[in-house]
Amino acid sequence: MPTPDQRPPVRSNARPSVLSHLAVMGAVAAVMGVLVAGLAIPFAGVVGVAAKDVSEGMVDLPDELEAKELAQTTRIYDSNGNLIASLYDQNRINVGLRQISRKMVESIVSIEDSRYYEHGALDLRGTFRAFVTNQASGSVQGGSSITQQMVKQTLLNQAETKEEEEAATDDTYARKVRELRYAIAFEKNYSKDWILERYLNIAYFGDGAYGVQSAAQHYFSKNAKNLNYLQSATLAGLVKNPTGYDPTNSPERALNRRNLVLERMAQLNVISSEQADKLKARPLGLKVKPTPNGCQQSQAPFFCDYAVNYLLKDKTFGETVKDRRRKLQSGGLTIHTTLDLDYQNGADKAVQAHVYPKDQAIGGLAMVQPGTGHVRALSQSRPMGKDKSKGQTYLNYVVPPKYGDANGFQAGSTFKVFVLASAIMQKLPLTTSFNSPESMLIPDSSFETCDGPYAGDGGWKVSNSTGSGTFDMYSGTQQSVNTFFAQLETKTGLCEPIKLAKKMGINLPKSQQVPSWILGISDTNPLTMAEAYATFAARGIHCEALPVTQVLASDNSVVKDYEPTCEQVMPGVYADAVNDILKGVMEPGGFGQNLAIDKPSAGKTGTNNGNMSVWFVGYTPQVATAAMVAGANSLGHWVSLNGQSVGGSYISSAFGSTVAGPIWGEAMAAIASKLDYETFQTPAAGEVAGLLTPVPEVAGMGLKQARTTLEAAGFLTTLGGYANSTIAKDAVVFTAPGAGTTLGSGDTVTIYQSSGYVPPPAKPNKGKKGKKKDRD
Repeated sequence: MPTPDQRPPVRSNARPSVLSHLAVMGAVAAVMGVLVAGLAIPFAGVVGVAAKDVSEGMVDLPDELEAKELAQTTRIYDSNGNLIASLYDQNRINVGLRQISRKMVESIVSIEDSRYYEHGALDLRGTFRAFVTNQASGSVQGGSSITQQMVKQTLLNQAETKEEEEAATDDTYARKVRELRYAIAFEKNYSKDWILERYLNIAYFGDGAYGVQSAAQHYFSKNAKNLNYLQSATLAGLVKNPTGYDPTNSPERALNRRNLVLERMAQLNVISSEQADKLKARPLGLKVKPTPNGCQQSQAPFFCDYAVNYLLKDKTFGETVKDRRRKLQSGGLTIHTTLDLDYQNGADKAVQAHVYPKDQAIGGLAMVQPGTGHVRALSQSRPMGKDKSKGQTYLNYVVPPKYGDANGFQAGSTFKVFVLASAIMQKLPLTTSFNSPESMLIPDSSFETCDGPYAGDGGWKVSNSTGSGTFDMYSGTQQSVNTFFAQLETKTGLCEPIKLAKKMGINLPKSQQVPSWILGISDTNPLTMAEAYATFAARGIHCEALPVTQVLASDNSVVKDYEPTCEQVMPGVYADAVNDILKGVMEPGGFGQNLAIDKPSAGKTGTNNGNMSVWFVGYTPQVATAAMVAGANSLGHWVSLNGQSVGGSYISSAFGSTVAGPIWGEAMAAIASKLDYETFQTPAAGEVAGLLTPVPEVAGMGLKQARTTLEAAGFLTTLGGYANSTIAKDAVVFTAPGAGTTLGSGDTVTIYQSSGYVPPPAKPNKGKKGKKKDRD
């Protein structure tokens, strides 16, 4: 707390007695012709205000004014503690008096109320001086103590109607008298230091800065506790007329006002005249730091918008959305999020490089951490804003509609993984093969729903864009063969794949639960797809997307901790098998072969009918990323990507691997150095039928050891007999298929043993020498 020898000539924590208050008020009443709060009123009016009206107004007032919590700035941080956004109705950060420079306290008291620690709620001398001046000018100005000013600011801050705002700023004696009555109550119930602290936190310092801490950070880029005399005098001079003395707009007026404060401090012997003169000769020394308000100016605007909308759904912050919004805007909360700015920067660069704001397309990308659901980055090509001529929008296309107001886009073949996973869970061998022509008509009755055979309008005519042939789960997925997956769906049915998709965050409307749903006919968004694919990366554990980890109150107490909401939706061994298959997409022959980073990865492409949207969803064990490019005009209405110039490149025919894939690849490459080299879990051959596994080398082993080795790899074994060999008799000579050949688990490997003997080579047959025949 301040000590007497540090202050202007005032005393600490002085609480005037009720009698002293009455004495002051009596003296004022004698001067003004009024006695307040139930005392006699000698004459009828003062400067046009009826004493009777003033008295009746005073009787209606409560004895005390509740000092409600001041609106404060809410700050949003990324997972590494970097500030990404501020939200506020009033840019204010409350601080205690001990966190305010002593020099600032001396400056504000010197210029606003030099006898603050000596008088009560009213400074009689100042009031008398102002009264005489006001009688001459016909206005009501000046003379207010710091306590009275604090009361006025409190009334103004807590006004909820236009009438209350006008009452708090009326240029009348009635308003001054009301303030005085409340000021007396504050002086009775609180210490001088408490009142001064609230005053310094509630005061407006211009250019959007409320309270001394925000003002110090805004004008000088430092905390209030570190202000020097020069800076303190500048800020102290602002409160009288924050707009008129705003140093960013009126530096000359601000300089003159600062120097007036320094002169007043010298008059009161707070500083010496010599020190004041030296300080007056110096410039303002501003180091302005803007404090952007809201998500639009954030480094991650659409992630910020998503996090705010996520919290607006949480009744922890109020019963109604209005209450929650008020809490977020003025509660001084500290919000810790899951965002990683390194991921965000990589995502932004990748998206911006491939889709421009004014293109007839929208690029979007989301990154999610498997096993937690933590959202690491959200990016889209159209900037946040209202200027459509610059391609700006407030629609968040990368998140679900309830958080971003956009309906999303069809995800194409990325939905095939739900049938693939269901087939594996139903123990269909991974070697399950179908002759898959370029097109085929499959009767509706071939597809089983939860309620029996699907009843459609006849059949599903499905065709490929990738050729024809016989494919199994590995090659059919690597080449994304539509007719293969349509036939696979006849084996799995619709019921289980759709249920699995729902467990992984994909909600399919009843009207879209048709055989062709596996080609991604439903609208979705990058965040939902990244969340779903993260389930495979986490070995079957699905976690709901989560943007926030903790919210703290203005006093740093915990309002709420946000823990991951996760559920094992498929056995880990089956997720391992999905990963094993999707790794093939990133390998030679797969559509993602040119996108692979220097870490093990898996993925799937997606392209919808008409090439209106294309996708690439891929992942490592540590991050799942969904990239999307969708054709859309300035109104967000669908258009085909074919024939468009997107990101400066002409697209003749759009595909997930060639249009969305490069965005995925560049975003992942940007963060690859932050990822550990972690391989996917090898599927357990004994539990996944048809798992493709290389035949191990067993030559030279005994029969028992060889069989154990081969069966551990998931193969059946049979004996093929003996082969001549010089190795020990009965030892294994070779297998068929040979070592290194890729087979499906459950396939049979034939073992050939050594005879232990190699017969000597047969002697050449030289033939018998015959007698020469005589020539004729």
